[in-house]
Amino acid sequence: MEKNSNHFFYVLECADHSYYAGYTNDLDKRVATHNAGKGAKYTRARGPVKCIYAETFETKQEAMRAEYAFKQLNRGQKSKYIGRDRS
Repeated sequence: MEKNSNHFFYVLECADHSYYAGYTNDLDKRVATHNAGKGAKYTRARGPVKCIYAETFETKQEAMRAEYAFKQLNRGQKSKYIGRDRS
């Protein structure tokens, strides 16, 4: 299996200040897709979005594991995880 560092777990902040987390292997292209209204259904009605956090992983499985773990957190824990804890 080929290993490269092109697997990203990313967090977007939507116009309504909600978070959207996802996986991609091309971060710039994926953010552009979200902003074009062709990304996830969640972000279509909440654009524009901006990427506020990204982590790079060697494998798709690791990146998707990080995405899943992030989605299990509450809003406060998510803010702390991405360094936006205001408390």
